[in-house]
Amino acid sequence: MIPSDHFTRFYNEIFKFLETQGEEALEAYWLAISKNQERHILDLIQTEGLAGMYEYWSHIKIEENCDMDLDFDEDRLELRMNVCPSLSKVLDNDAAPMERYCDHCAGWIGPIMDKTGYHMVYDVIDRTKPQCVTRIFKDPAKAREAEKDAKLLMGWPGHKLG
Repeated sequence: MIPSDHFTRFYNEIFKFLETQGEEALEAYWLAISKNQERHILDLIQTEGLAGMYEYWSHIKIEENCDMDLDFDEDRLELRMNVCPSLSKVLDNDAAPMERYCDHCAGWIGPIMDKTGYHMVYDVIDRTKPQCVTRIFKDPAKAREAEKDAKLLMGWPGHKLG
């Protein structure tokens, strides 16, 4: 098993390599990750909706030792990553992070949200700082409204912003 400090570096280098093969190769990889992640979260979303997402990311917060705040109500889930452990580890290594490193989160989460009828707003904020905010809504109008407040809004394969 690869230690987490090495795993994020490995991931970063895979992203860099795939980017040299073309944007389609990188996005295909993220879609493959998304398909794999469905085994872990799809049933929770389909049966418990936003509460299932909250349950899933509450476990991730502990497992990955994330400095993350989760806020949940009947209309939306917000994940506020105060210090992303993944990007932090990449920044701490001697190799520069791939410019689009943070897009991998939207690349796997977004397609699942689309598949389940939820609407995600992914605000990277600043690609050089290990923080972001993800908001997931039932109501597409509320998602469009939240997009207006995003500093650096990211989409994902197959998704159109706005």
